[in-house]
This record gives sequence, structure tokens and C-alpha cells, in this order.
Amino acid sequence: MSRSPFILILLLVLGAVAVGLLALGAFPPNVPPEPVQRTIPNERFQSSR
Repeated sequence: MSRSPFILILLLVLGAVAVGLLALGAFPPNVPPEPVQRTIPNERFQSSR
């Protein structure tokens, strides 16, 4: 093997990250549904002084 072990380790780590991202994309985690809470502007109730 003429290449340094650093390149081999780097390729293995990048491959593991790629496999992890593909697995996360194929099987995304379940997110519990929550109601959307919006803030309503308070223009109607402000005094016009």
C-alpha cells in the first residue's frame, strides 16, 4: 500500500457519514405533531395617540 493510512481513514469516515445520511434520508425520525401557534399583530387594540 503506497498511500498513507490517513487517506484510508478519511475515506472510511466519509463513507460512514454518507451511509448514515442515506439511512437518515430513507428512514427519517418520527416527529410528534404540534399545533401551529402564530402571533397576531395587536394593531387593532392600540391607542392612536
